[in-house]
Amino acid sequence: MVDVTEKEMDNPTFRSDTVLSDVHLHCPNKRHLMVRLNAVGQPVFLSYFKFLWNTENLASEKHVEEVTTGREHQYGSGDELCDMDRSNLKKERELNSEGVEALLDDDGDLEVVRRPRSASGLEAEDLLRDIACPVILMKGREDAFEDEEQECTCSDVIKIEHTMATPLEDVGKQVWRAAFLLADYILLKQDTFRSCSVLELGAGTGITSIIMGTVAKRVYCTDVGEDLLAMCEQNVALNKHLMEPGGGEVKVKELDWLKDEFCTDPEVPYSWSEEEIADLHDHCSVIMAADVFYDDDLTDALFRTLHRITHNLRNSCTVYLALEKRQLNFTLRHMDVTCEAYSHFRNNLNDLENLQDRKIKYTVEPIKADFCQFLVYERIEQL
Repeated sequence: MVDVTEKEMDNPTFRSDTVLSDVHLHCPNKRHLMVRLNAVGQPVFLSYFKFLWNTENLASEKHVEEVTTGREHQYGSGDELCDMDRSNLKKERELNSEGVEALLDDDGDLEVVRRPRSASGLEAEDLLRDIACPVILMKGREDAFEDEEQECTCSDVIKIEHTMATPLEDVGKQVWRAAFLLADYILLKQDTFRSCSVLELGAGTGITSIIMGTVAKRVYCTDVGEDLLAMCEQNVALNKHLMEPGGGEVKVKELDWLKDEFCTDPEVPYSWSEEEIADLHDHCSVIMAADVFYDDDLTDALFRTLHRITHNLRNSCTVYLALEKRQLNFTLRHMDVTCEAYSHFRNNLNDLENLQDRKIKYTVEPIKADFCQFLVYERIEQL
């Protein structure tokens, strides 16, 4: 993982001491409005993430009947694509059927068109390729999203404030793919989560809690760090209109996995009241977490927190964990390509399933990531 910083607006340079989510690199022409600097001086951006179906039906009884894995059928049966989505699919089909063949030479080798160093300005302009970096817009451009506003209504997008690149300890301020994957699953299984009380661990920007808030009764959206939680709370406010039709409520709270108790100090922002803790223990039936398994110590802490919380729940609970396998490396120890962080996660999961506990029993069931896609992001095989 690398960080893209701006030396010039269209010439990215790379540093290895910070981390960049490639969610934004997947859509190089996407506009991201820089709205402010946060408390630690990091630029905060506002991005619009488009739904692939009309979200006016998010809180309705609409049911998706068909799930396919074909690239052109990643949408629910009966869901009409907007003109833009249909156009994009058409272009993709044309590229798959004709574009590749056009780039092959007589021997079948791939020809890559490169920009000649000596090309004139006019010739060079014809040969320019899209640069894989987001279009950054500074605060003050009130018309920054004018085109997007005309193309989609408020119910067609989810608006998220986030940072673009951070140190490893601040990765929760970015948007990650597994959060979209879990959000897709929530949208697919709306009836499963309807009117539930839900806890999200390591919510980050809050995008998954917001989607869950469109169908669930109450969501406790938790993470650690006042600056991150303030950003998360802002995102909940930005998308309140998505949750209002279903009457869902999202509460942003601090939950530190390295501590054994909930923070109940009323002087501390985002602390818990005794009533909220009791409500969680009495009614929570769903716990979820997305893209939080990248550090072994934090993974251990999360599983300890998971065990402690589920131990105190009055009712049975289902835990949904979504992640992306990262840091795939060939190691001499394994003589194979491995993902150490994922392996450590799996070991913890096995330990939890094999735990001998008289009060509670854990069972583990994998879910294939071949269900419908409702948000625009790259669904890669490592999810």
